[in-house]
Amino acid sequence: MLNTWLDPLPLIAILRGIRPHEAAVVGGVLAQAGFRLIEVPLNSPQPYESIRILADTLGDGYLVGAGTVMSPSQVDEMAAAGGRLVVMPHADTAVIRAAKQAGMLCTPGVATPTEAFSAIAAGADGLKLFPAQQVSPEGLKAWRAVLPAQVPVLPVGGIAPGDMATWHAAGARGFGIGSALYAPGLAIDEVALRARAFASAWAALSKPSKEHRA
Repeated sequence: MLNTWLDPLPLIAILRGIRPHEAAVVGGVLAQAGFRLIEVPLNSPQPYESIRILADTLGDGYLVGAGTVMSPSQVDEMAAAGGRLVVMPHADTAVIRAAKQAGMLCTPGVATPTEAFSAIAAGADGLKLFPAQQVSPEGLKAWRAVLPAQVPVLPVGGIAPGDMATWHAAGARGFGIGSALYAPGLAIDEVALRARAFASAWAALSKPSKEHRA
């Protein structure tokens, strides 16, 4: 089911540091750029309130959730706020199982094949390759030779529009985009400009494969 959400634009907007009063406006410009997946890291100010606002404002056509989820209890709090996506910096199988039991989609953070296979066995819907620089596109290409083809891998950490083609060629299904997209205090027009730049970069690199399938 995660792949269905990724099909239109496989970029997760990571809104670390966002405050509730900004959430609706930032969510709106991201939606206009084509983003459908948004995470609010739990080390942001009042994260559950921001998740609630984003979920209520954007509606069921968008997948809103939490990042930096560290415990099963945080999964429950996120669910109460209306979130449906659990993103983790690690591969704690107790958190993965809690997310799946709550009916959430879950993308744990992995940095080794051992972590990746453990997360998949626990029910992960996708894998957050974090930190991406530690593994490299060459590493991801080797991973993709052995990981299940249907499990998406999403590099996170230091991704810029110009980096995506190399990662995509290595097997990345999409990306998590953090400070290169949004940072506290950034003007909303700049957030919109960056969002469009990422969306355009993905459209450009994915167009040949779509034409080939046609």
